[in-house]
Amino acid sequence: MLGPVPDGAAMLQTYVTWVITNPFLSAALQFALLGTVGEIIAASLKRRQFCLPCGWWQLGAKALAWALLGIVIKYGFIGMKGFTQALLDKGLLPGLFALGLGKAFAVSVLTNAFFGPQMMAFHRLEDNLILGEKGFAGIERAWWTLLWFWVPAHTITFALPQEYQIGLAAVWGLVLGIILGLAKPAPKAG
Repeated sequence: MLGPVPDGAAMLQTYVTWVITNPFLSAALQFALLGTVGEIIAASLKRRQFCLPCGWWQLGAKALAWALLGIVIKYGFIGMKGFTQALLDKGLLPGLFALGLGKAFAVSVLTNAFFGPQMMAFHRLEDNLILGEKGFAGIERAWWTLLWFWVPAHTITFALPQEYQIGLAAVWGLVLGIILGLAKPAPKAG
Protein backbone atom coordinates (compact mmCIF):
# COMPACT_ATOMS: atom_id res chain seq x y z
CA MET A 1 0.00 0.00 0.00
CA LEU A 2 1.24 3.47 -0.82
CA GLY A 3 1.82 5.99 1.94
CA PRO A 4 0.17 9.38 2.12
CA VAL A 5 0.91 11.81 -0.68
CA PRO A 6 2.87 14.81 0.62
CA ASP A 7 1.09 18.11 0.33
CA GLY A 8 2.31 20.87 -1.97
CA ALA A 9 3.81 22.96 0.83
CA ALA A 10 5.89 20.02 2.07
CA MET A 11 7.10 19.25 -1.45
CA LEU A 12 8.00 22.89 -2.03
CA GLN A 13 9.92 23.03 1.25
CA THR A 14 11.78 19.85 0.29
CA TYR A 15 12.72 21.48 -3.04
CA VAL A 16 13.87 24.71 -1.35
CA THR A 17 15.95 22.77 1.19
CA TRP A 18 17.54 20.73 -1.61
CA VAL A 19 18.39 23.87 -3.63
CA ILE A 20 19.86 25.68 -0.61
CA THR A 21 21.85 22.62 0.48
CA ASN A 22 23.06 21.72 -3.03
CA PRO A 23 23.17 24.96 -5.06
CA PHE A 24 25.42 23.75 -7.89
CA LEU A 25 24.16 20.17 -8.08
CA SER A 26 20.56 21.41 -8.15
CA ALA A 27 21.43 23.92 -10.90
CA ALA A 28 23.11 21.17 -12.94
CA LEU A 29 20.27 18.69 -12.55
CA GLN A 30 17.48 21.19 -13.21
CA PHE A 31 19.15 22.43 -16.40
CA ALA A 32 20.09 18.90 -17.52
CA LEU A 33 16.50 17.73 -17.18
CA LEU A 34 14.59 20.78 -18.40
CA GLY A 35 17.08 21.77 -21.11
CA THR A 36 17.07 18.27 -22.59
CA VAL A 37 13.27 17.98 -22.40
CA GLY A 38 13.04 21.43 -24.00
CA GLU A 39 15.20 20.32 -26.93
CA ILE A 40 13.02 17.23 -27.45
CA ILE A 41 9.83 19.32 -27.33
CA ALA A 42 11.26 21.95 -29.70
CA ALA A 43 12.40 19.30 -32.21
CA SER A 44 9.03 17.54 -31.99
CA LEU A 45 7.12 20.80 -32.49
CA LYS A 46 9.32 21.70 -35.44
CA ARG A 47 8.60 18.33 -37.12
CA ARG A 48 5.01 18.24 -35.83
CA GLN A 49 5.58 14.73 -34.45
CA PHE A 50 7.57 13.26 -31.57
CA CYS A 51 11.26 13.04 -32.41
CA LEU A 52 14.64 13.40 -30.82
CA PRO A 53 16.80 16.36 -31.83
CA CYS A 54 19.78 14.04 -32.34
CA GLY A 55 20.97 10.50 -31.62
CA TRP A 56 20.75 8.95 -28.15
CA TRP A 57 24.44 9.30 -27.27
CA GLN A 58 24.39 12.90 -28.45
CA LEU A 59 21.27 13.51 -26.36
CA GLY A 60 23.12 12.17 -23.31
CA ALA A 61 26.05 14.46 -24.09
CA LYS A 62 23.62 17.38 -24.49
CA ALA A 63 22.16 16.61 -21.05
CA LEU A 64 25.70 16.84 -19.62
CA ALA A 65 26.25 20.09 -21.55
CA TRP A 66 23.02 21.47 -20.09
CA ALA A 67 24.21 20.44 -16.62
CA LEU A 68 27.49 22.32 -17.12
CA LEU A 69 25.53 25.30 -18.44
CA GLY A 70 23.38 25.23 -15.28
CA ILE A 71 26.53 25.56 -13.17
CA VAL A 72 27.85 28.38 -15.39
CA ILE A 73 24.51 30.17 -15.09
CA LYS A 74 24.49 29.74 -11.29
CA TYR A 75 27.92 31.42 -11.13
CA GLY A 76 26.74 34.06 -13.61
CA PHE A 77 23.68 34.91 -11.53
CA ILE A 78 25.77 35.28 -8.39
CA GLY A 79 28.36 37.42 -10.18
CA MET A 80 25.87 39.66 -11.95
CA LYS A 81 23.97 40.33 -8.72
CA GLY A 82 27.27 41.39 -7.15
CA PHE A 83 28.12 43.53 -10.18
CA THR A 84 24.73 45.26 -10.04
CA GLN A 85 25.09 45.88 -6.31
CA ALA A 86 28.58 47.34 -6.82
CA LEU A 87 27.22 49.76 -9.43
CA LEU A 88 24.44 50.77 -7.03
CA ASP A 89 26.91 51.20 -4.15
CA LYS A 90 29.08 53.51 -6.27
CA GLY A 91 26.07 55.56 -7.39
CA LEU A 92 26.48 54.44 -11.00
CA LEU A 93 22.85 53.33 -11.29
CA PRO A 94 19.81 55.40 -10.35
CA GLY A 95 18.25 54.69 -6.96
CA LEU A 96 15.07 53.31 -8.53
CA PHE A 97 17.12 50.20 -9.33
CA ALA A 98 18.08 49.62 -5.69
CA LEU A 99 15.06 47.60 -4.54
CA GLY A 100 12.24 45.34 -5.62
CA LEU A 101 11.21 45.14 -9.24
CA GLY A 102 13.62 47.94 -10.17
CA LYS A 103 16.56 45.91 -8.90
CA ALA A 104 15.26 42.75 -10.55
CA PHE A 105 15.07 44.67 -13.85
CA ALA A 106 18.59 46.09 -13.43
CA VAL A 107 20.07 42.65 -12.68
CA SER A 108 18.19 41.20 -15.66
CA VAL A 109 19.35 43.88 -18.09
CA LEU A 110 22.98 43.70 -16.93
CA THR A 111 22.96 39.89 -16.90
CA ASN A 112 21.58 39.69 -20.42
CA ALA A 113 23.88 42.43 -21.73
CA PHE A 114 27.17 41.34 -20.16
CA PHE A 115 26.73 37.62 -19.50
CA GLY A 116 24.05 36.39 -21.92
CA PRO A 117 25.88 36.68 -25.27
CA GLN A 118 28.98 34.86 -24.04
CA MET A 119 26.90 32.17 -22.35
CA MET A 120 24.96 31.59 -25.57
CA ALA A 121 28.20 31.37 -27.57
CA PHE A 122 29.56 28.86 -25.02
CA HIS A 123 26.37 26.80 -25.33
CA ARG A 124 26.64 26.86 -29.13
CA LEU A 125 30.25 25.69 -28.85
CA GLU A 126 29.06 22.80 -26.65
CA ASP A 127 26.43 21.87 -29.23
CA ASN A 128 28.93 22.12 -32.09
CA LEU A 129 31.33 19.77 -30.31
CA ILE A 130 28.56 17.26 -29.55
CA LEU A 131 26.99 17.34 -33.01
CA GLY A 132 30.26 17.62 -34.97
CA GLU A 133 29.24 20.95 -36.47
CA LYS A 134 31.13 24.17 -37.04
CA GLY A 135 30.26 27.82 -36.97
CA PHE A 136 27.79 30.05 -35.25
CA ALA A 137 25.08 30.38 -37.91
CA GLY A 138 21.90 31.78 -36.36
CA ILE A 139 23.56 33.04 -33.17
CA GLU A 140 22.34 36.56 -33.95
CA ARG A 141 18.74 35.30 -33.76
CA ALA A 142 19.53 33.69 -30.40
CA TRP A 143 21.04 36.97 -29.17
CA TRP A 144 17.82 38.82 -30.06
CA THR A 145 16.00 36.58 -27.56
CA LEU A 146 18.04 38.30 -24.85
CA LEU A 147 16.09 41.46 -25.57
CA TRP A 148 12.54 40.28 -26.26
CA PHE A 149 12.42 37.19 -24.05
CA TRP A 150 15.20 36.96 -21.49
CA VAL A 151 15.14 40.53 -20.09
CA PRO A 152 11.42 40.30 -19.18
CA ALA A 153 11.70 36.64 -18.10
CA HIS A 154 14.70 37.26 -15.88
CA THR A 155 13.11 40.36 -14.39
CA ILE A 156 10.48 38.00 -13.01
CA THR A 157 13.19 35.48 -12.08
CA PHE A 158 15.25 38.02 -10.11
CA ALA A 159 12.14 39.33 -8.35
CA LEU A 160 11.77 35.92 -6.67
CA PRO A 161 13.72 34.64 -3.65
CA GLN A 162 17.14 33.29 -4.66
CA GLU A 163 16.24 29.64 -4.06
CA TYR A 164 13.69 29.74 -6.91
CA GLN A 165 15.76 31.62 -9.47
CA ILE A 166 17.79 28.86 -11.12
CA GLY A 167 14.78 26.54 -11.32
CA LEU A 168 12.69 29.25 -12.96
CA ALA A 169 15.55 30.08 -15.35
CA ALA A 170 15.58 26.42 -16.42
CA VAL A 171 11.79 26.52 -16.89
CA TRP A 172 12.14 29.70 -18.97
CA GLY A 173 14.57 27.84 -21.24
CA LEU A 174 11.94 25.15 -21.75
CA VAL A 175 9.30 27.83 -22.48
CA LEU A 176 11.56 29.52 -25.04
CA GLY A 177 12.16 26.16 -26.73
CA ILE A 178 8.40 25.68 -27.05
CA ILE A 179 7.91 29.23 -28.39
CA LEU A 180 10.66 28.80 -30.98
CA GLY A 181 9.44 25.31 -31.90
CA LEU A 182 5.91 26.63 -32.48
CA ALA A 183 7.24 29.57 -34.52
CA LYS A 184 8.86 27.31 -37.10
CA PRO A 185 6.71 26.51 -40.13
CA ALA A 186 5.47 22.94 -40.40
CA PRO A 187 7.49 20.80 -42.80
CA LYS A 188 5.95 20.43 -46.23
CA ALA A 189 4.49 17.04 -47.05
CA GLY A 190 5.75 15.19 -50.00
